[in-house]
Amino acid sequence: MDFAPEGPMAIPMWVNGRAYLSVGDRFFNVVNPVSGEAVRRVPLCGAAEAAEAVTAAQAAQPQWAAMGMPARRVCIQALADGLERYRGHFAKLLQQDLGLADEAATAEVDAAVAALRSDLVGQAGFVSGVFGLVVGAERPLSRFAAAIAPLLLAGGTLTVKPSPQAPSAVFALCELSSRCDWPGGVLNLVQGDKDAIDGLCRAGIERLLFTGEAGLGAQVVALADAAGIACDLLG
Repeated sequence: MDFAPEGPMAIPMWVNGRAYLSVGDRFFNVVNPVSGEAVRRVPLCGAAEAAEAVTAAQAAQPQWAAMGMPARRVCIQALADGLERYRGHFAKLLQQDLGLADEAATAEVDAAVAALRSDLVGQAGFVSGVFGLVVGAERPLSRFAAAIAPLLLAGGTLTVKPSPQAPSAVFALCELSSRCDWPGGVLNLVQGDKDAIDGLCRAGIERLLFTGEAGLGAQVVALADAAGIACDLLG
C-alpha cells in the first residue's frame, strides 16, 4: 500500500514480508459508513491462504526469538517511529474505512504509537511461539498494536486477520514493518471472514487471540473450540 494521498482500492494479504495476492473469487467491499462509498476491496480467504501465512510465521519464529529481546525492542520501536511519522496517512485510512472524524482518527493512531512504545513483555503471559490474532472493527489499529507489542517482545510471531470492515490501517502497519527492516514472516496478514479464522486455527498456530467487540469474540472462541485451539480474549 503506497504511502500516498490516495491509497489503492484493493488490499491483498501480507505474507513473509511482502504483499501476497489471493486467487480466490470471493471479495468484500469496505464501505465508508458516512459517505456510503466503497473505498477498499479485500479478498475473503480460506484455509489455503491461512496456511501460507502461518507457514511463514513458523519459519520466521526461531530467528526472531534468537535475536534477543533488545534487538526485538529496536524493531518494535522503529515501527512506532514510522507509524508516528506517517500519522496523517494512517489517520486518513481510518477515516476512509470507519468514517471517523479527524480528531478521533488521529487519537487512534496516537494510541497505537503509545502501545508499541510500551514495555509489556511478560505482563500478558506471552511466551515465544506462533499465534493467530483476530482484530475487530472498533479501534482496529490501537487494539492491534496493543495486542502485538507484548507478543513480539516475547519472541512470538503471528498472523493477523483484521476485520473486513476496517482492514486498511492494519495492513499498512504490516507493510510498514518491512520498511523498518523486520525479518519477513514475523508479522503476516490474511484477509477474510469466518473461513479465514477457521483456516488459521487449523494451520498450526499455538493459540488464537482476539481483540475487539464482545459479540464477535464469542464467535471467534466458538471457531477456535471447534478446531481444538485455545483462544484468549484480550478485550
